[in-house]
Amino acid sequence: MDAYSMSVTNATLKNTSKIYQDLKISRIPSLDRSPRGLSIMDRVLKQETLDPGRKPHIGVVGAGLAGLRSADLLLRHGFRVTILEARNRLGGRMCQNRLSNGHLVDMGPNWIHGTVDNPIMDLAKETETAVGSWDNRSYVFDEDGELFSLEDGTKYSTIVWNIIEDAFEYSNKQGSDIDSDKSLLDFFREQVTIKIPETEDGYAKKRHVVLQLSELWGAFVGSPIDKQSLKFFWLEECIDGETENLFCAGTYQKILERIAQPAVDGADIRYSTRVSEIHGKSTAASDTVKVKTVDGNIFEFDEIVLTTPLGWLKRNLQAFKPPLPDRMSKAIQSIGYGCLEKVYISFPKAFWLTPSEDSRTVQGFCQWLSPKYAPDSNPEGWTNEIVELASLDDPSISHPTLLFYIYGAESQHVTSKIRSLSGKNERDEFLFAFFKPYYSRLPSYREDGPECQPSGCISTDWLHDDLAGNGSYSNFQVGLEEGDKDVRAMRAGVPDEGIWLAGEHTAPFVALGTVTGAYWSGEDIAKRIAQSYGWLGRVDN
Repeated sequence: MDAYSMSVTNATLKNTSKIYQDLKISRIPSLDRSPRGLSIMDRVLKQETLDPGRKPHIGVVGAGLAGLRSADLLLRHGFRVTILEARNRLGGRMCQNRLSNGHLVDMGPNWIHGTVDNPIMDLAKETETAVGSWDNRSYVFDEDGELFSLEDGTKYSTIVWNIIEDAFEYSNKQGSDIDSDKSLLDFFREQVTIKIPETEDGYAKKRHVVLQLSELWGAFVGSPIDKQSLKFFWLEECIDGETENLFCAGTYQKILERIAQPAVDGADIRYSTRVSEIHGKSTAASDTVKVKTVDGNIFEFDEIVLTTPLGWLKRNLQAFKPPLPDRMSKAIQSIGYGCLEKVYISFPKAFWLTPSEDSRTVQGFCQWLSPKYAPDSNPEGWTNEIVELASLDDPSISHPTLLFYIYGAESQHVTSKIRSLSGKNERDEFLFAFFKPYYSRLPSYREDGPECQPSGCISTDWLHDDLAGNGSYSNFQVGLEEGDKDVRAMRAGVPDEGIWLAGEHTAPFVALGTVTGAYWSGEDIAKRIAQSYGWLGRVDN
């Protein structure tokens, strides 16, 4: 859900919205001084197993946002915390790289989803991180490479978003009766005949354009629209706000540093430490969790918070001894995992902001629908989308760069090709050539214009990153039967074995797949552990 997202639930309907009902019951109040949910006997038994002179030792696997936020609250509640991080840095999928023009860009999340009651928005303000947004004008190129008029582009985009809003409402109300194999694309095919009746002039072409434009839903979830579950489409709705989505124009760097600081100061962080096996409490007479690393080291903890990505869990179920409960294993395998990738291409100047001969410019988002004009590089007709970064309000963070979002088969093709090329120049030339059919159609492009020649690029490859789970973030695909229950099963963890899960895939429904969701999940797990020890409300200075 990184590219951007939407909220459609009216404030008056939040009491009946499933995502907001879940938000109410899933969040544990901060610093609650009455450990609700535990009987007095439960708390006594837990505390009697501890040496009164010893702090319980909690292991956190993964130093992404969920792990760092979890460590922060565990430290505040008086626990000893060790973080095992496989990379040589903090942040997980949240990281930055620098373009050749000197500007820092996010390789992971780009967006802040929702502006109301969102801790990430609060942190952006505290750290003076620049954010930006664009107006709702729609810049769309048709399959022949012609730029629609703003009027037509807006008309088609409005139809698409109206159908998406209808799909959210239909899924929220009728989800239990929807066939699990029905996709969002199936819903579009039904609704487009209603939105554009046969009595309308040129109805066939208009329907065709709307269905092409609907493919861009893939940039939201990292998988094609025909894979998006309609039954559980309601789980894709996100936090609301006066401005639903803000682009983190100043990057997430300062926000990450702020979130990480308590762990850096108070936790024992072991970098380049890759976990291979997790042995639950039932396997040890000492009633502890043992974690084995790939280099043979063994760590012993009272509890473990596992914040590895969902994709990693899918590929490493054999690492758990004893095996995870059947219901949790089923949940991990059932929830989808997308492969959204990003390609930044910079230019000496933002030529697309200079009015063309017909007075056209492009600002913000732009889409190229199923191109017929790139048969060699794109025979499948993948639809492409950018957000251009030159028209951001703050001149200190705006720069002449196009950010392409790609997903599905296109991301697999591009990342695999990049991996096959040995040198940076060779990789850059491939990316310049692959995306040229699109940026060369932007207003005021000149083949021989110096300002129109790419000056640098950076691309992601989460798909081939084992530590990222070989993908980007969770989503909900056709065939899913119990999506909401699956998320709750993962969220519950296996406390009897001392194993707790956190990450964007265990977040409150309204924040699944987002930075806010990862942050909340780490926070909630820390509170649950503190609650299980009768320590919720105890805060060490």
